Amino acid sequence: MGHSDADALLHAIIDALLGAAAWGDVGQMYPDTDPENRGRDSAEMLVGAMDTVAKLGWRIVNIDCIVFAQRPKLLAHRQAIRQRIADLLNVEPERVGLQAKTGEGIGMIGREEAIAAQCVALLETRD
Repeated sequence: MGHSDADALLHAIIDALLGAAAWGDVGQMYPDTDPENRGRDSAEMLVGAMDTVAKLGWRIVNIDCIVFAQRPKLLAHRQAIRQRIADLLNVEPERVGLQAKTGEGIGMIGREEAIAAQCVALLETRD
């Protein structure tokens, strides 16, 4: 549940990219007070954030992501997810790290009440 389509992983990537470029965060770029963002596709948001980062003079060296979810198990889908993210960011899939962690039955994640994601982005100047 969320204002946009609430893709936790893509939102974490957006925040990592914008943060690494010292530009802000997903809520600043796509505020939930804007009706145009209701139900918005997070993939579209990620491409927009990447365009902003590129216009600021940055390019991705790599990103490293962790998804915290009891279910679904992501291992079988890991390569497909990495490829989709790489396609959206126009980088090689080798630049996209992805791990999955469970809550081992503890807390909101372990009880399957929530999914969370974290991402770190390393950028370099384009010149």
